[in-house]
Amino acid sequence: MLLQSQQALLSINLCLHLKTFASQSTLLGLLLVVFCVNAAAQKAESQPVARLLEVRAGEPAFSRPRRINTPAVSVGETATLAPFTFQEATVIERTAFELTNQARVASGRQPLTWDAELCRLARAHSEDMGRREFFDHETPEGLRPKERARVFGIYGFRVIAENIAYNKGYEDPAALAVDRWLNSSGHRANILFNRFQYSAIGSYVSSDGSVYLTQVFISR
Repeated sequence: MLLQSQQALLSINLCLHLKTFASQSTLLGLLLVVFCVNAAAQKAESQPVARLLEVRAGEPAFSRPRRINTPAVSVGETATLAPFTFQEATVIERTAFELTNQARVASGRQPLTWDAELCRLARAHSEDMGRREFFDHETPEGLRPKERARVFGIYGFRVIAENIAYNKGYEDPAALAVDRWLNSSGHRANILFNRFQYSAIGSYVSSDGSVYLTQVFISR
């Protein structure tokens, strides 16, 4: 009888030890999972990021109103700013424009002519995206490239198209944007479209280092 009691006590102690070990193992497993998730999140945040979007040549420009809480960058005010010549363009804008023309010439196309009015239009859209933190050809109010061009007094064009890009954490944001555009069929089609004669790049760098680029093409 004593032997049976000792065996029962030993069995209870063993079960308690196993439960304690299992609980510790589970806690350790949870800690490892949390650590791995946090490490993965930190690694993802530290990685450079880049995104693209295009409006293709000849694509219908539909628009729809959308609500947004952040105040808009005044199109009326930016539309009154003086146009930006190629000499007044930023390094990012000039680099992206030159790389675009290099790609056109290499593909047997005529180089594009810089248009100061288009630079003003493109800069305004890049700034609007950066300040209001959206990434689209259509503004929250529903204005697409064609409508925005008219707000800026740009008329008489036959075709208009637009590429946009966003990146952060890259040494040469202009070269990266053009490279990504050329490796995307829709963006590349805009860059190499034969009927385009004029173009410009407009960039905006936000306080956190995010770079927004807008590339506008027109044919008159």
